[in-house]
Amino acid sequence: MGIDINQPIFVISVAAELADMHPQTLRQYDRLGIVSPSRAPGKSRRYSQRDIDRLREVQRLSHEGVSLEGIKRILDLENQVAALQYRVAELSEELQRRRGPLEARIFAAGAAGDVVSLARGQRPRARSQAVVVWRPRPGE
Repeated sequence: MGIDINQPIFVISVAAELADMHPQTLRQYDRLGIVSPSRAPGKSRRYSQRDIDRLREVQRLSHEGVSLEGIKRILDLENQVAALQYRVAELSEELQRRRGPLEARIFAAGAAGDVVSLARGQRPRARSQAVVVWRPRPGE
């Protein structure tokens, strides 16, 4: 059983040592919104392992010549990508639960651009200029 990487357990001096930075640098990053630790009841900062990892990433980007504003933007974009990837996974699971495996899905697209899902063996209603897209299962 390991520690929860989101649990804010490190005081600023320990976090600074783990990230190989000066505590004042951590305060500056907090003011700029680059790494925002949790606050303990006495308003003291508490850093999680995830915060430490983020501080190390900030340090790496800084050594590569990226400005603090650039670092903040990169980290914000990475957070957005992670949130979107999580949402795509959620929606894929929901879709799979509702309609079965994605590999077995068949779609028909009509001339007007409408797209409908078809069951295996079902044909589109309108015979006009419909295009059917089918992806076989492995082994078929």
